[in-house]
Formats: sequence, C-alpha cells, structure tokens
Amino acid sequence: MNDSVVLILGATSDIGGEIARRLAPGQQVVLAARRPQACEQLKEQLLADGASTVNTMCFEATDFSSIETVINQASELGEIAHAVVCFGILGEHERALRNPDHAWDIATVDYTAQISTLLALAARMRTQKTTSRIYAFSSIAGWRARRANFVYGSTKSGLDAFCQGLMDELHGSKVAVTLARPGFVIGSMTAGMKPAPMSVTPADVADAVLAPRRGSATVWIPGRLRALAYVMSIVPRPVWRLMPR
Repeated sequence: MNDSVVLILGATSDIGGEIARRLAPGQQVVLAARRPQACEQLKEQLLADGASTVNTMCFEATDFSSIETVINQASELGEIAHAVVCFGILGEHERALRNPDHAWDIATVDYTAQISTLLALAARMRTQKTTSRIYAFSSIAGWRARRANFVYGSTKSGLDAFCQGLMDELHGSKVAVTLARPGFVIGSMTAGMKPAPMSVTPADVADAVLAPRRGSATVWIPGRLRALAYVMSIVPRPVWRLMPR
C-alpha cells in the first residue's frame, strides 16, 4: 500500500471529485465534506479506479477545530502528498446586499475558512519528509470585481492575493502551491446560469491543475483567459460597472 495520502477538502464539489478520480490510483484518499454521506458514490468509483483505501470524514470549514481534526486524521494514515482545497459557496448576491449576514457567510466560507485551511495544511506539510502540493482555487471573478457579484468576487480577490504570498512563503520548501484561476465553470454550483464566454467544465479544471509542473504555479483555465483578464483590467470604470456577471 502506498503510504501517501490524497486529501480532498470539499469532496462533494464537482472539481474535487474530478481531481480525486485522477489522483486515486494507488493512493490513500480522504474525502472530507460537510455531508460525508454524499461521498459514497464517489468513494465506490475511486476504489474501482484503484485507490488503495478511501476514507470519508465530516468537515466543517467554518470550524477551525474541524480543520485541524481532519488534517490530523489524514496525517495518521501517511504523509499528505496532495491537498485539494475546493470547498466554497457562490452565494446569492442580491440577498447579500439586503442581508449582510449572508455576505458574512460568503466571506467566511470563501475567504476566512480558506486561508485558515491553507495555513494549517502548509504548517503540517512542511514537517513531512517528501515533496507535496496544495491546490487552491481563485477565479476570474476575483481579477476585477464586478457590480453583479462583487461580494463573491472580493473573496476570490483576497484569496488570490493570499495564495501568491503563500507561494513566496513556501518557496524553497518541499511544499508547492498550484493556484487555479478558472473562468465560468459549468457545474452544480452554476446550475441554471447562462455560461459565460470561455466557460470550462470541472474535468477541464482538473486536467489543467494536475498537468505536470515543478514548483508553485498560477494556472489560468483556459489559458487564453489571461488575455481577457488583461482587457478587463483596462476597461474604463463607467463601462465596467455595466458589465453583467
């Protein structure tokens, strides 16, 4: 049995499931989610795909003790080779404008809980003997916040800046960070929404973030989204404030 561990934090997410399927063969996989019972089908798939073992764990991202517990339990199985931080909520922008408590929820899950989890993972993985990688997820929505979803966009902007700093902090260590910046992802989180230009699927995201690379990296998905980001940065504000989601 391979002693290394693949830890998926937010295992009910579409992207988390796709990444787990690609990393599973020969690995011990830990699926951590708020509703671990919802991971049973994925667990069966991973075992069929060749995972050595698959464990499901209850994980509440907004409770730091839960974060620590899951990391500790995963580490008891072996060294964490891959840690995927893919939990999050889109939230409802109009509701957040009317009810700041909903904005609190979005900010807590999509920023505060994210950086707490990433710091806890980095601290643990730096103590390991082997090389490892953390995967975090920003978004084109964080590149320049739009009027139509600036609450969510601002959390992604903050997370992106944090991850750039974390990459620098971990430089020279055995822990690398892959920061994904996908465009509109067609999946359960965006069900019912009209896909934006250059939309991608969870499978596209998984393939991009798991492409072989050395050291930390920032990955635009698709790659041509980088050019759109440049255009976004120079659009005059009177025009920008009219931009849709």
